[in-house]
Amino acid sequence: MLWAISRVAAPDFAAKREKGLKPHMDYLLSQKNILVLSGPTESDDGTKFLGALLIVNVNNRAEAQAFVDNDPFTKDGMFTKVTITRMRKGQWNPQACEGA
Repeated sequence: MLWAISRVAAPDFAAKREKGLKPHMDYLLSQKNILVLSGPTESDDGTKFLGALLIVNVNNRAEAQAFVDNDPFTKDGMFTKVTITRMRKGQWNPQACEGA
């Protein structure tokens, strides 16, 4: 089943990002068997990082929580709030994001 994970960046995210980016990206790559989509969320003008949105395909909330908990960004306290919400696949059109 699919789980949407929304995360809100901590105020000091930008200062910590560079140090933690490689371990975070390595972690996401290691989870490609469950990671459907991931990306940063930004202000409307694209100048400010607000957080992240991820979609994972796991069996239950506990597995979605474990995915979040094991992310190096989470371990480094990079987010102030995390929301995990079960979802069903409705429309699926990956071609629509090309060039985004």
